[in-house]
Amino acid sequence: MDGDESLEVHVPESPVVALFGTNAVLNCSFSGVSEFNLSDLSVFWQLSDTKRTVHSYWQSRDQLTDQDDRFANRTSLYPDQLMSGNASLLLKKVRVADEGSYSCFVRVQTYSTGAMLMQVAAPFSKPLVTWGSESNLKPGDVVALTCVAYGGYPEAEVLWQDGAGRNLTDNVTISQVANEEGLFSVKSILTVILEPNSTYNCRLTNPLLGEEGQASVTITAQGLVFPPLALWLTVALAVCLLALLVALAAVCRRKIKESCEEMRAEEEAKELEEAKELEEAKSGVAFNFVPLGRNTSKELKLETTGIFFTTAIPHECKGVVKLLRLDLLKSKP
Repeated sequence: MDGDESLEVHVPESPVVALFGTNAVLNCSFSGVSEFNLSDLSVFWQLSDTKRTVHSYWQSRDQLTDQDDRFANRTSLYPDQLMSGNASLLLKKVRVADEGSYSCFVRVQTYSTGAMLMQVAAPFSKPLVTWGSESNLKPGDVVALTCVAYGGYPEAEVLWQDGAGRNLTDNVTISQVANEEGLFSVKSILTVILEPNSTYNCRLTNPLLGEEGQASVTITAQGLVFPPLALWLTVALAVCLLALLVALAAVCRRKIKESCEEMRAEEEAKELEEAKELEEAKSGVAFNFVPLGRNTSKELKLETTGIFFTTAIPHECKGVVKLLRLDLLKSKP
């Protein structure tokens, strides 16, 4: 405090937090003066660092000629309370640019001043979490979870947690960009390996307001988008084709086996027939006789003619005689 000790100016020691877009009151009071005329009172508000005039009052009225343009039509005192020692400033429609240190200067014959800090705060929108693309995701994929919020001030504090409340600090990036009004948009990205039935929380806190916003996402097995229908159809067709090829191979193998068995049987029959003919040739005579009657016990007389011979068939018998060529070179009479 400066000036005569009889005049004291009182301002808050702690910073004043003003909400963006609302009206804020910067409290300032003075004491130590028992009686004075309003015309003897002067009140000046200015920015502590630049000394730019925020609001001026003397000679019983506002004096705004030297007022900084950005405060035009946005400031006022409480005239009816000045005589009681209230020199507070009403600042309308607070902006981010209004943040800073303000000095309250009071003069009544003597002077005194006090400085206070005003901080501006704006709540962020409710956070929103999105994850990856909307298709072709499967467990084990690396996915980027994105948490966004808008329109806050000052910069937010962002914290990622898993479903058990454990803090996730690895593979996290945060970016905050201010718009033309000075309000921030925050974007935080958490990179994870995709697992079914996993929950991830994004907690966003405004350090001045202490407000916390939260958004979460739970990735379940049902939430995962597996390969599209076309791929499943391709796999199914491939399986069916493979099964068909296996079946055809089995049929061909059976047919080949049957053909081989038939050929083997024919070869064996042929060999047996040749062996039989050879045996009959060695015995010198052979015939087939099929009796059709009952009297089949009569002797059959063999008559030879040249190198062939036939059997005389009884009248009572009906049969079939096979003529066989015999080698009678040595048996001819």
